[in-house]
Amino acid sequence: MTRLANRRFLKMHGAGNAIVVLDLRGTELVVSAEEARAIARHHRSGFDQLMVIHDPRSPGTDAFLRIYNTDGTEAGACGNGTRCVAYAMLDDPAMARPAESGSLTLETRAGLVGVKREAQASFTVDMGRPRLKWDEIPLAEPFPDTRRIELQIGPIDAPVLHSPGAVNMGNPHAVFFVERDPDGYDLSRIGPMLENHPIFPDRANISLAQVTGPETIKLRVWERGAGLTLACGTAACAALVAASRLRMISRHATVSLPGGDLVIEWRADDHVLMTGPVALEWEGFLPTAIFERMD
Repeated sequence: MTRLANRRFLKMHGAGNAIVVLDLRGTELVVSAEEARAIARHHRSGFDQLMVIHDPRSPGTDAFLRIYNTDGTEAGACGNGTRCVAYAMLDDPAMARPAESGSLTLETRAGLVGVKREAQASFTVDMGRPRLKWDEIPLAEPFPDTRRIELQIGPIDAPVLHSPGAVNMGNPHAVFFVERDPDGYDLSRIGPMLENHPIFPDRANISLAQVTGPETIKLRVWERGAGLTLACGTAACAALVAASRLRMISRHATVSLPGGDLVIEWRADDHVLMTGPVALEWEGFLPTAIFERMD
């Protein structure tokens, strides 16, 4: 039987992105893909991303994070989840550690992430520098200019979507810019096809972005390994970067997703900052029964 049974968790959300935070510091436990899928299936602990806190690996960091999608695969980054982790590590009675300030440095597979508290339930995450070269995203073949890559869906003379911008913000993203409301597209059908397109060897998050003003973007996202979500922080960052590279918008914007708004800034030092809310929904313990039939 898994040693995760009866472990305490927090069910949270960041702008609608369903997050579960699990603290495994002080143990050698690592969540398996099968265990992550079992946790995702339960009605109390279902998530878009599972954020698992481990003891720090590198000097000067506060924790190492493993990030899981609903299909059990690991993600390199999750901005909305990182804000939830910061709340847990600073405020939750069982997870908090003494801290001199409202700032944390967290390590992920994608690198170091800084988090700073802005208000009681609002945090800014430094998502680092966007990766823009074709082999960093990665793409399966060379593209000298990733602002628009050759990819379309629909008839060749009248494609439904075409020429996305490609960006890696810890995870690979393809951002399709559309002139009409993103809600008018069947992203639940289009998303899986594009996520698994051969051009993306590591699969990709698929976004539909509509630039609605000088500093506003409306966004819908199909997340790699998770499906349709109410919000995706790395996708919001990727959308701002992709739009700014095409001079469609400035380097600062409010990105509106179905679950809420995120404020994104691509600074002059090339770092992308994301500011947004967090909310605690409930706490619970992982029932033994959910791990009895793992696949």
